[in-house]
Amino acid sequence: MEHADMNLCELLNRRDQSLGVGAELFYSDPIELVRGDGAHVFDRAGRRYVDFYNNVPAVGHGNARVADAISLQQRTLNINSRYVHEGVIAYAERLAALHAPAIESIVFSCSGTEANEVAIQMARIATGKRGIICSNAAYHGNSDLVGRLTNVRPGGNPESEDVHSFPFPDWYRPVVSGLSEEALAGEYLARISEAIARLKATDVGFAGMLICSIFANEGLPDLPQGLMKRAADLVREAGGLVIADEVQAGFCRTGHWWGYQATGFTPDIVVMGKPMGNGVPIAGTGASHAIVDAFRAKTDHFNTTASTPLQAAAGMAVLDELEEQHLLENAQSLGQVLKDGLTRIAARNTHLGEVRGRGLFIVVDIVTDKDSRTPDQVLAAAICERLKTLGFLTANAGAYKNLIKVRPPLVISLGDIAAFLETFEAITFEMDAAH
Repeated sequence: MEHADMNLCELLNRRDQSLGVGAELFYSDPIELVRGDGAHVFDRAGRRYVDFYNNVPAVGHGNARVADAISLQQRTLNINSRYVHEGVIAYAERLAALHAPAIESIVFSCSGTEANEVAIQMARIATGKRGIICSNAAYHGNSDLVGRLTNVRPGGNPESEDVHSFPFPDWYRPVVSGLSEEALAGEYLARISEAIARLKATDVGFAGMLICSIFANEGLPDLPQGLMKRAADLVREAGGLVIADEVQAGFCRTGHWWGYQATGFTPDIVVMGKPMGNGVPIAGTGASHAIVDAFRAKTDHFNTTASTPLQAAAGMAVLDELEEQHLLENAQSLGQVLKDGLTRIAARNTHLGEVRGRGLFIVVDIVTDKDSRTPDQVLAAAICERLKTLGFLTANAGAYKNLIKVRPPLVISLGDIAAFLETFEAITFEMDAAH
């Protein structure tokens, strides 16, 4: 064990030298992973961890169908996107057909950041305006433009000339306490209207709203009934377009193909990424023919390694797996088992404030006590560390970094869920007693 620890220490030193000090890692005691199989990953010593966090390998680590499709296509042909390839066209057609009728064409890219940047440009070209609104605890990517939509609130990024924010909707910690569902919905809609009005009062104008369809980074809040449709209607009435970021919510994660189906609205522009290629870098921005054609005409957009035969082969294999392995149904049924189990545990624990989520995307809100609902980031991080030690990978996240984020590959088994729930219960009650 000492030899293994020394090797990891040496590897971390090499990482700092080669990647730069501060490149992010999970856990105070990082782990080196060398192999994956389904919902399981393994370190160099052969120790198995059950992955309850990573949604990129949605159809499983080491998926044979995806690996074979990638290998065959790479051996046959991979070329840049300025050549005609039927596989790319077929993939775009199949992907668009999975969406609402308003989504007709796809602009492919390599990351969610790029896809969101394309979406913002589409909205600006279509409306002739520049202003974008987002939630105050959002995350949509890392570029200079998209990064300005991250955590736009006091203590985070300031509002800029063309980016304004509104409080994310939240039942558990509402902007105004004691309101009825209808009144609370009205309060959040008023905040959205105020953000739009601030932009429309300037020369910048209002181009649209970019939101994660399930507010994943904000903490998967429960939403007042009908809120998202009313918000979308409000945006369109103000002359803007609605952009749904499906990078985390899409591809069956919520028990629906898309998060916007789960939360009850239809976007004008949709952004996809992460699980599209099960690890192959693929992202996409979808919209109507009119919006996409206007974007193409105005920008001459091009990406050498987007919309390649290799990406299309990987993307098609992922869609085949999602459909043939019935992973949408898996997300629905096993997601309910997972949520019910965590809810049962939380009901008996002082520091587990609320369990929220949809499908196989669940969060547990860790608090100092249930009455105050004060976020406890330190305890949340400690629970994740302890789970990792016992062989289960999660992470603490959310607007207050106090959520245990549970988001396994969609191939997770009932047995793995049962083992996770047993371990989670033991850990949290042990820590509850210690506090």
